Amino acid sequence: MLDISALTWAVTIGLIIALLTVDLALAAARPHRVGFAEATAWSVFYIAVAVGFGVWFTLQHGGRYGTEYFAGYIVEKSLSVDNLFVFVIIIATFAVPEKHQHKVLTFGIVLALIMRAIFIALGATLLALFSFMFLLFGLLLVYTAVQLFRHRHEDPDVENNVMVKTAQRVLPITTEYVGGKLVARLGGRRVFTPLFVVLIAIGSVDLLFAMDSIPAVFGVTEEPYIVFTANAFALLGLRALFFLVKGLLERLVYLSAGLALILAFIGVKLILHWAHVDLDDRVPEISTPVSLIVIVAVLAVVTVASLIKTRRDPSAKAHPGALRAHSGRTKKTDDGHTP
Repeated sequence: MLDISALTWAVTIGLIIALLTVDLALAAARPHRVGFAEATAWSVFYIAVAVGFGVWFTLQHGGRYGTEYFAGYIVEKSLSVDNLFVFVIIIATFAVPEKHQHKVLTFGIVLALIMRAIFIALGATLLALFSFMFLLFGLLLVYTAVQLFRHRHEDPDVENNVMVKTAQRVLPITTEYVGGKLVARLGGRRVFTPLFVVLIAIGSVDLLFAMDSIPAVFGVTEEPYIVFTANAFALLGLRALFFLVKGLLERLVYLSAGLALILAFIGVKLILHWAHVDLDDRVPEISTPVSLIVIVAVLAVVTVASLIKTRRDPSAKAHPGALRAHSGRTKKTDDGHTP
């Protein structure tokens, strides 16, 4: 069992809050269109911070825990790319001006961290109390993987999101962004701007992704500290990554299929672990190094295959996938077939 002191927890959380504060300060102080060079610099910085932390963590606590951290980081980074894809759709759906997009993204990242911290604490407590939670988490991931694969050619139905539709029905909402404010006074009455609705949409998406990503990373490690840091460092660079790869995202046509395979693999790993612990210790388990190799291999294959596909067929377009079919309409794939 990994022994993390209260001081280490405090310093780690302090570092993450400091990095988030810098992001928030930049977003609030200087709203602007983020260019390629700036996005690249920040992306490299956040990846360097995550890798540097991993190196320190490995030297401090050994190769086993270091491997678990890097495996967890890669899992969360890959899932955060799909999260990012949905952010792109939300921002496009509500036509968020470019100068306000980084404010939306920063809010989304902060909210995602808060939600994931809550789910980490809850998940760690449940796993410590009830070993059958490994089975439930595993079945949840397998179910999610099947649904994601079935609807891999779809986009989330953002406009029909329950929370978004409720907000639009009960709140006075203007069509103007009013300088990036959430609430403004127009014509003598207080109204909510579209940015407020966008943040509601982002928050509901963050909740869904937290429910999937936390069981996924617990499939790699049972250590709450590793789960938290892997999530935090994977999410911290998301704002810069958005501006860096939003054009590339549409070319990752097999990303949803790859993520479905990864979630299914981790789900099976959790189920085998439960069977090994609760049923029979002769049931084989999947080690973390093997998990790391499988995850990296799947991501490499789907990335290369996606780029080859879009080079041969420029009209092919990626979709983040959905966990259920859209009601009232049939979704067509890029080749004209119904999935």
